[in-house]
Amino acid sequence: MGDWQNFDNRAVIGRALRLRREIDDFEARWPALVNREEALPGFSWTQLERQLVDLSATPAQADMARHLVSATRKLAPFKPPEMVLREILCLTWVLLDENFRPDTDQDLASMS
Repeated sequence: MGDWQNFDNRAVIGRALRLRREIDDFEARWPALVNREEALPGFSWTQLERQLVDLSATPAQADMARHLVSATRKLAPFKPPEMVLREILCLTWVLLDENFRPDTDQDLASMS
């Protein structure tokens, strides 16, 4: 294995370990509920993206919505549902904030 491949493997393992720590921290703070509660209505990632694009404060934020939903969707299978819900609420807050201005197009590219 070359040095570059070792670096890539370490980077992937590092990201996986950070994700595991984030999940463990979230579950420690918000343990799973024992009681079954009424579930939210189901909706698709496409529907979520469509609504966030429509609600976004600016065209730049509407474009950002696509990247944020994509990134959230990719990691959602590995996280507790409530953690995904929290992330959706946070990204909604950013997209509705008229004062939020991404610095560069590179900021958008780093989100995907």
